[in-house]
Amino acid sequence: MAEDVNSHTPDATPAVKDGDREHPIAGAWRPMLCEVVRCFVDGDYALSRGVDGVDPVSSETEEHIRAYVADYGATLVELPEETWQTSVAQWYGSFWDVLVDLWTAEEGRSDLVLQGRITESEAGTRFSIHMVYVP
Repeated sequence: MAEDVNSHTPDATPAVKDGDREHPIAGAWRPMLCEVVRCFVDGDYALSRGVDGVDPVSSETEEHIRAYVADYGATLVELPEETWQTSVAQWYGSFWDVLVDLWTAEEGRSDLVLQGRITESEAGTRFSIHMVYVP
């Protein structure tokens, strides 16, 4: 199956515009998503240092993420390569809805996910963070 081959070469994983089912996260988006999570690991839920291709985070969203992670009660860690085996994106006509599995020091892959939207324009792709939560 194509996903198995792509898991060994994540940069080759395409962004699939298929509204009927979820697909693996595009390889081109993975470094950006890793940087977002790296900011979260550092406690920077507002992404104050900025991440290329990521929209600014509202103070409301920042506080929601901070509170949800604190309430969850585990320590976020940077994304391991394994996260791409279970994280998904699905096309919705004008954007991809993205769910990235988050990992913690205490449990490995946690129940938490980072959810947001990726859009395309002539300027490139943009990621807009919506929330961190347990689905």
